[in-house]
Amino acid sequence: MSETKQIPYKIYLEENEMPKQWYNMRADMKNKPAPLLNPATLEPMTFDDLRPVFCDELIRQELDETTAYFDIPQEIQDFYKMYRPSPLVRAYCLEKALDTPAKIYYKFEGNNTSGSHKLNSAIAQAYYAKEQGLKGVTTETGAGQWGTALSMACAYLGLDCKVFMVKCSYEQKPFRREVMRTYGASVTPSPSMDTEVGKKILAEHPGTTGSLGCAISEAVEVATTNEGYRYVLGSVLNQVLLHQSVIGLEAKSAMDKYGIKPDIIIGCAGGGSNLGGLISPFMGEKLRGEADYRIIAVEPASCPSFTRGKYAYDFCDTGMICPLAKMYTLGSGFIPSANHAGGLRFHGMSTTLSQLYDDKLMEAVAVEQTSVFEAATQFARIEGILPAPESSHAIRVAIDEALKCKETGEEKTILFGLTGTGYFDLYAYQAYNDGTMSDYIPTDEDLEPGFASLPKVDK
Repeated sequence: MSETKQIPYKIYLEENEMPKQWYNMRADMKNKPAPLLNPATLEPMTFDDLRPVFCDELIRQELDETTAYFDIPQEIQDFYKMYRPSPLVRAYCLEKALDTPAKIYYKFEGNNTSGSHKLNSAIAQAYYAKEQGLKGVTTETGAGQWGTALSMACAYLGLDCKVFMVKCSYEQKPFRREVMRTYGASVTPSPSMDTEVGKKILAEHPGTTGSLGCAISEAVEVATTNEGYRYVLGSVLNQVLLHQSVIGLEAKSAMDKYGIKPDIIIGCAGGGSNLGGLISPFMGEKLRGEADYRIIAVEPASCPSFTRGKYAYDFCDTGMICPLAKMYTLGSGFIPSANHAGGLRFHGMSTTLSQLYDDKLMEAVAVEQTSVFEAATQFARIEGILPAPESSHAIRVAIDEALKCKETGEEKTILFGLTGTGYFDLYAYQAYNDGTMSDYIPTDEDLEPGFASLPKVDK
């Protein structure tokens, strides 16, 4: 599309142009995501079924498949203004270095103390917990960005925050842990001896480095056994994708302002919060037949839920105490190799994104971590931002697509999500710089135990 205005390096919306509502993709989906199932009865989970685990208003958002837009409460809008709107950046320097005719844009979500997009949903979930009169919330965190964001939100609203951090990340990222503690959260390496499910996992897998599935089980147990607490999750759930839609809504408004239409939209994919948030308004247009985009989910080759997983009902946690979700999954017992340096280590994918992928409305690619860090280092040297390993998966594929444009001469417009900074990920950067980082790709035999443990659900 021809550009009628000179595009600045950074495009900012005015404060009054910020989204006042979240967008719910499911309202425009012809094929709705399969419902969560009660693991005991295999019937769809109801509002009352979910009340012991989640906040009431968040359950309503989770189950709503028809309301396209939800008003953002004023207190959340005011909190957003501390770090939003976030910039849409034209990567002129990267384009020049690649010598590509492609135009590259990235939506930068790292300009807040949590260092990532996770704060968009953390403040929303903490707000609804506070409104319900709860004492506090429990959660899990992998790379630590979600735990950091939630600890910030809880500190702001005066809620207690209990975080179970994947043991591998707890040990590799002590400073991320200390940011959480600085904001008042308690942080426990998972699996732990503090919960019954943690003890069971350690008995079955002595010395395990943990997984998000393990940490979820522990956080849910603590929430359901302590009065005045509820569990909150930083990805995967429909409510989280709803809150994260502010990313895509802002990006689209900024692009519309300058008459820009992306041809390719790229996001990293672990559980789905970043990808779902970035693509939401664009996917909405695609679902309604108003426009078409090529949408690419990028995941790690060491945890390939989309590209090698099965589309089936599965537990969202290793302890098998959470509802069953139909998603692309590697099996709830799958634990990524400790060699896997970043986040994006959840065994399954958002039910909404899984349905969209199964309907072939978007595609997925898995990339190896050495190539991811190669792209991250290149981006840091050229664009001046040290990216988080998770976001660097999207950078890898954005560069690859831009180089394809160089080969073909096509002037495509690429948009990707840069959802975090990598200053707490220097352990991984050190491994890459020292040449000790290696790639781990699970074999079919490695994946088979996870698939064999999938529950038998005839739905």
